[in-house]
Amino acid sequence: MTEKEPIGHSHVSSSVIDTGLCTGCGACVGLCPYLRTHRGSTVMLFDCDRDDGRCRRYCPRMETDWDDLQQALFDASEITPELGAFKGLYMTRATDPEIRSRAQHGGTVTALTCLALDEGLIDGWVVAMEDTPMQPRSTTAFSKADVLAAAGSKFANAPAVAEFNRVSAEGQGPLGVVATPCQAMALAKMRSHPADEDAARVARLKLTIGLFCGWTLDWRKLRELVLEAVKGENILSMDIPPSSHACMQVETDSGVIDIPIDQVNGCVRGCCDYCTDMTAEFADISIGSARSPEGWDVDRHWNQTIVRNKTGEQLMNLAKEKGILEFKDVPPENLAKLKSAAMGKKRNGQANLRRLLGEDNALAS
Repeated sequence: MTEKEPIGHSHVSSSVIDTGLCTGCGACVGLCPYLRTHRGSTVMLFDCDRDDGRCRRYCPRMETDWDDLQQALFDASEITPELGAFKGLYMTRATDPEIRSRAQHGGTVTALTCLALDEGLIDGWVVAMEDTPMQPRSTTAFSKADVLAAAGSKFANAPAVAEFNRVSAEGQGPLGVVATPCQAMALAKMRSHPADEDAARVARLKLTIGLFCGWTLDWRKLRELVLEAVKGENILSMDIPPSSHACMQVETDSGVIDIPIDQVNGCVRGCCDYCTDMTAEFADISIGSARSPEGWDVDRHWNQTIVRNKTGEQLMNLAKEKGILEFKDVPPENLAKLKSAAMGKKRNGQANLRRLLGEDNALAS
């Protein structure tokens, strides 16, 4: 009699957590008493002998049939190899001056989340906010004030799916999540193949807004790096401009401090080396910073926005109808550049996975 290969919790532990692939998305947290989020990572408190479990079912780093998942959630005729489901690319920014003043770039994410709350489409949004500098946590925003308090990019990860698991088990209303690519995939796996005990709460997920993401940073390393650079100055904002600038910019009361990107790269979490999704392909709408021939001084106040399905299209149309967003023409070369960057991310992630796990490992396919 041969020993049965583990397929449940122990497989997640050995294949994902122990290998450094775990993204800390939180999909397994709140569903299992043995798993917790601690200081940006998912940790296993006790061993589990279940043959199968929701941790394995929803984990974005376990085996995933991308074709099956895409076709379950999107129009198959609109799926592209580089960007996933694609209905259109837009250049957008919020028209509300208050949102623009609080936002990282164009404020499109904040504007759309506020719109969905105002129109009653969503009762609460899972978002990330910082109580401690550079150490974000996930919370649920129920008002515009809550959303504005969470505005701006967070360069470290927060376990958004764990917060969704928590809040979706309470109440009855529709929910939305602002998600990184790995978090959006976990939510997509929940939506497409929910466990029986999760079907009702997962059905509350009505909108996922995805964030373009090249990597996230270890908050401890980031905080050490930034605090050393600012030398006691009050930090007003942080940003990473296009690669030609080769730096992270930290705005303080005394001006802008540039931190060389090589130093920032030393803070990148190891799990991000294995990511193959730059544009949050499993969201309804995906949003990132803008790029155009006008240059960063202009682009930093705009977003690039991908609409992926009818749900996203309806929200964008409502934003246009209500005057919530301002639109401008997308430079003709942007789509090709975005596709090239996204495909480069896929190839790098897949190559790194094969080096880590071996050519024949199912997780590397």
